[in-house]
Amino acid sequence: MKKHFAIFVLAVLAAALCVPSVFAQASGSVKGVCKDAQGNPFADAVVVWVNTDNGQKYTLKTNKKGEYFSLGIAPGTYTVTLYKNADDLKANKETDHVKGFHAQIDENTVDFDVKKEQESAAKGQGLTPEQLKQMQEAQAKQSKEVNTVKALNEKLLAAKTASDAGDFDGAIAILTEANQVDATRDLVWFKLGDAYRLSAPKQTDPAEKQKRFGEAADSYAKAIELKQDAIKSGKDKDPNATRNLAAYYNNMADAYNRAGRIDDAVKTYELAAQADPSSVAQSYFNIGAVLTNAGKVDDAVVAFDKCIAADPTRAEAYYQKGVNLLGKATLQGDKMVAAPGTAEAFQKYLELQPTGGHSEEAKAMLASIGAPVETGFKKKATNK
Repeated sequence: MKKHFAIFVLAVLAAALCVPSVFAQASGSVKGVCKDAQGNPFADAVVVWVNTDNGQKYTLKTNKKGEYFSLGIAPGTYTVTLYKNADDLKANKETDHVKGFHAQIDENTVDFDVKKEQESAAKGQGLTPEQLKQMQEAQAKQSKEVNTVKALNEKLLAAKTASDAGDFDGAIAILTEANQVDATRDLVWFKLGDAYRLSAPKQTDPAEKQKRFGEAADSYAKAIELKQDAIKSGKDKDPNATRNLAAYYNNMADAYNRAGRIDDAVKTYELAAQADPSSVAQSYFNIGAVLTNAGKVDDAVVAFDKCIAADPTRAEAYYQKGVNLLGKATLQGDKMVAAPGTAEAFQKYLELQPTGGHSEEAKAMLASIGAPVETGFKKKATNK
C-alpha cells in the first residue's frame, strides 16, 4: 500500500514539473540613455512609453546621467517620447520621439541623442559641420533665453507680491537676485528703482532715506541706459518702448524731487517729454507741481503754460496756474489786484470742470480778486 502511494506522489510531482507556473508574467524591460543637443545627459527628463495597441502608458524619469530603466513592460508596439522635463510633459512639448518600436519579452533599448539626430538631419539637408555648429549654438542660446526669462518672471512676480504687501526690503532683495541672474534687463532695474523709491519714505534715518532715493535714481539710470540701447539697436520691438522709457524718466524725476534735487527733477521730467511726445502734457504738469512746491512761481507758471499748450483740456493745469498767479497779487489800498491771467485761469478751470474738485476754491479765489464767476458756458459756434 505504501509503495503504491509513493508512486502516486511521484507521478503528481512529475506532472507538476511539466505545467508552466500560473504566476509567470510575459513582460520585458526597457532602458535607454538621453542626451541633449550639446551631448550632455538629459537629467530629470521624462520618457513616456505608450502601447499603440491598447493605450497602456509607462512614464519614466531619467537620473543625473540621463539614464532610465523599468521592468514589467508588456510586449507590443510603442511610441516612445522624450520630454525635457515635467513641465514640458504637461505642456505636451516633446523633444524627440520614436514611433513603431516593437517591445519584446526581453531587454528593450531606446536611446535619445539629440545631437546625433541633428547631425544626421544636417547630412540629409546638406549642412556643413560649421553650419550645424551654428544651428546648435542658436538652439542652445534660445533654450537658455527661455529658461532665463522664466526665472526672471518668477522673481518679478515675487517682488510685486512683496511690494504690494509693503515689504519693499524683500522686493529689493528679490530684484537684486534677479540682476545676478541677468543684469541686462531694463525692466528689472526699473522695478528695483521703484522698490528703493517707495521704501525711502519709510526710513526714520534721514541719511538712509537719502541713500535710498539715490539708489532709486541709479537703478532708473541703468534701466534707461539699457532701454535706449535696445531701442537704438532695434532689439526692442515693443510699440510702447518710448512710452516705457518716458515712464522710467518720470519715476527717476520723482525720486530726485523727493530727495530735494529740484533741478535734477525738472531736467529729468523734460527728458521724459522728449522721449515720448504723448507724455509732454503730463511731464510739464509734473514740472509745474515740483516748482510750485519749491516756491518758484514764475517758472511754475511757464511749466503749466507748456502743459496747457500740449493739452488745452487739462483743467488741473489751469487751476494750478491760477494759484501761482494769485501768489503774485498786489494790494492797492484795500483792493487786491491780481496778476494778468489769474481770473482767466480760474474761469477756464470752471468751464472745463464746473463741479470739479477745486470748483469751490476757484470761485472763492475769483471772488477774492473781484472777478466775475461764470455759471454757464456755451459751446463756441463753428462755421459751416
